[in-house]
Amino acid sequence: MDAETCMEKLKLVGVLSFATVDGEGNPQIRCISAIHFDKDSFCFFTARGKNFCRELLENGKVQILAYTRFKEMIRLSAKAVPAPESEQEEKINMIFSEQLYLANVYPGDTRKIGIIFEVKHGEIEYFHLGVNPIFRENYTLGEGTISEKGYFITNSCIGCGKCQKCCPQKCIAQGKPFHIQQEHCLHCGSCYDNCPVKAVQKRGGK
Repeated sequence: MDAETCMEKLKLVGVLSFATVDGEGNPQIRCISAIHFDKDSFCFFTARGKNFCRELLENGKVQILAYTRFKEMIRLSAKAVPAPESEQEEKINMIFSEQLYLANVYPGDTRKIGIIFEVKHGEIEYFHLGVNPIFRENYTLGEGTISEKGYFITNSCIGCGKCQKCCPQKCIAQGKPFHIQQEHCLHCGSCYDNCPVKAVQKRGGK
C-alpha cells in the first residue's frame, strides 16, 4: 500500500465524508462527490454561500474519510485551499463534465456561485480491518507530515508479558523491552491499561 494507491481507492469510493469545525467548535460532516482526482492531489466544488465554504476559508483544515466494502478505512487530514482565481472557471467546468448530476443542482450559469478548493498536502491513514491481524500504515501526500499515534513500550518494561496476553491483535513481540508491531496495532489501549509498571506510553505524548 502507498499514498498513490490510497488516492485511487478514494476515487473508487466516490462519495467522501468531509469533516470540519464550525465557529462554535462543533464538528460538521458533509458528503461530497463533486471531486476531480489527479495522481497526487484532488480538487472539489462547493457553493460560496455554504457554511462548509466559510469554514474552509477560515482555516482550511479538513479531514476526509472513506470506507470501502473490503473494510478498509482511508482518512486524509489536510488543508484545503482555494484554487487560483485564474483556474476556477476551468476546474468548475471540468468537474461538471465529470459529474453530470451537478447540472441538475446548479443549472446553467448558477454554477458560478461555486468555488474550487484544492487538496495537495496532508497525511493519509490507511486502516484495514478485513485482514488478520489488522493492518495500518501512514503516508504523506505532497509536503504533508505524519503524526505519531498509538502506544510504545519503554525501557521500564519488566518483561511480565501482561501486555502481550491482553492484546486483541497479538501484535506485541517479546524482547527487552517488549515491542509493539505498529502496523498491526488497534490503538485500543489495552496494553496501556494493563501494564503493572506503566511502561506503556502514548506515542506523540497525547
